[in-house]
Amino acid sequence: MPDKREKHVLITGFGGQGIVMAGDILGKAATLFDSKHATMAQNYGPEARGGACSSQVIISGEEILFPCVEEPDILVCMSQEAYTRNVKSLKPEGTLIWDTDLVHTKKADMQYKTFHIPATRFAEELGGKMMANIVMLGFVSAVEPLVHTDALKKAVLDSVPPATKDQNLRAYTKGREYGLSIIKGTIKQEQAKHQE
Repeated sequence: MPDKREKHVLITGFGGQGIVMAGDILGKAATLFDSKHATMAQNYGPEARGGACSSQVIISGEEILFPCVEEPDILVCMSQEAYTRNVKSLKPEGTLIWDTDLVHTKKADMQYKTFHIPATRFAEELGGKMMANIVMLGFVSAVEPLVHTDALKKAVLDSVPPATKDQNLRAYTKGREYGLSIIKGTIKQEQAKHQE
């Protein structure tokens, strides 16, 4: 029986990281390739590139009546400011996901289910940090399966420029494999840095 409950996802970072694109891809995966309902709203700070940016995605097996994410089930942070600003809005039983090299967490916030990945570093190793959002989506697909992985992969390939499809597919796969290896316990996550 399909899961009909709504999942509220908040993807946060700064302009230029592909935060809105990540939300678009997740919503597209749900609606076009996974027979689910989804809504997506975006928010930019006044500066746009370099300023605070977020993408709110709701995925459900049923019609969604209210399209805003107020208390996310899953919070993805790709900048320190995004983490600091949004971590208190996460549901008590929620999942906190962050980019290891860009976000320093606090021990007080470790009551959540937590996962982290050096998404930007992995993207740079693959040829460009602009793909960190795709690495992160692959990782999220492994640790919090919101949509079928094939649906998310199709949405990634449907959303990126044709010349970058292979590179973005490698980025998605890198993030997903890292997430799966953490879930299976075959690798331990790097220790979160500078926890206070």
